Amino acid sequence: MTGRKKIVFVDDQVSNLMIGRNVLSTDYDVFTVPSADKMFALIEKFSPDLILLDVEMPEMNGYQAIERLKAKPETANIPVVFLTAKTDAGSELKGLSLGAIDYISKPFSPPLLLKRISNHLLAAEQKRQLEKQKEQLQKYNENLEDAIKEKTKTIIELQNAVLETVAELVETRDATTGGHIERTQIYLRTLFDGLKETGIYLDEIKEWDVEMIIRSAQLHDVGKISIREDVLNKPGRLTPEEFDEMKKHTIIGGKIIEHIQERTTKQEFLEFTKTMAVSHHEKWDGSGYPYGLKGNDIPLEGRLMSIVDVYDALVSERPYKKAFTHEEAVKIIKDGSGSQFDPILVELFLHEQDKFKKTAESIRTSSLFTSEILG
Repeated sequence: MTGRKKIVFVDDQVSNLMIGRNVLSTDYDVFTVPSADKMFALIEKFSPDLILLDVEMPEMNGYQAIERLKAKPETANIPVVFLTAKTDAGSELKGLSLGAIDYISKPFSPPLLLKRISNHLLAAEQKRQLEKQKEQLQKYNENLEDAIKEKTKTIIELQNAVLETVAELVETRDATTGGHIERTQIYLRTLFDGLKETGIYLDEIKEWDVEMIIRSAQLHDVGKISIREDVLNKPGRLTPEEFDEMKKHTIIGGKIIEHIQERTTKQEFLEFTKTMAVSHHEKWDGSGYPYGLKGNDIPLEGRLMSIVDVYDALVSERPYKKAFTHEEAVKIIKDGSGSQFDPILVELFLHEQDKFKKTAESIRTSSLFTSEILG
């Protein structure tokens, strides 16, 4: 037996199995099978660390196979990644709803496939470690308060690691916005500091766990994991039809988080996450998406996220545009007061704009900026 991770690759096309084996065998023990039935026979002998599963197969397709996997306790927790030529959002959403952790389109990029598998295996290992820590906590005596606090800290660290891994998966798919998630967290913290200093919206935020919300911001674009790659990574501007496709990431993000909520008792953290994912593209005048919410009907978390999301997009370089200067970005956000953005939060942003500028300049010389240009 080796210490390497074991991957089962299921595809009815022999050529795909050969390509998959060649790509993955350097890093993993790869077991290739041509059908779902043979996969089930194989995993009776051992439990793989991950299954790459084709959707369109005769006799038993990928959707039927994953339903059977998830129905059995002994196989329910094996991570499943769909690998398919289907590219429509509906198919991807169906796969994710059935319990798949990712949906990779064929033909696939070997480096991208390796990276995403590496991230998924890391996330699965972190999940196992988190579950192990929780089991240990349940056994502790109530009098061991110091030990409980230490283990709780470990759980939080693991939770953050899992969040960061999922966020990295999103950015791995979206090659045009590298570092965006980390940068928006920094800008969001600046706005929260300003809220506390000025007392703006104090009644609304005084009971909030600000650190939790900032961590939640990492998944504000999680729905992009289900957007077609040709749309997500298009180097030019999107057509109206492509933009309609991109808009779906807000709704899909909400559904993904709801799917997680169904499997956990910790709801507060996920509620913040879902709110940001769904509402960060709503506009103050009601012209945003997905629901056309207006004014204070837009959750405050979404209104805050909207400003930092747009600011970072403006001052960052993209394949289809150069970076705006800080001053140009400030003018655009100021001009959007009362139409795109909450006027009160725009005033707060203007009050804090020097901090945004310093942060942006600092980021420009850091790895958060460099990784975007090179990526």
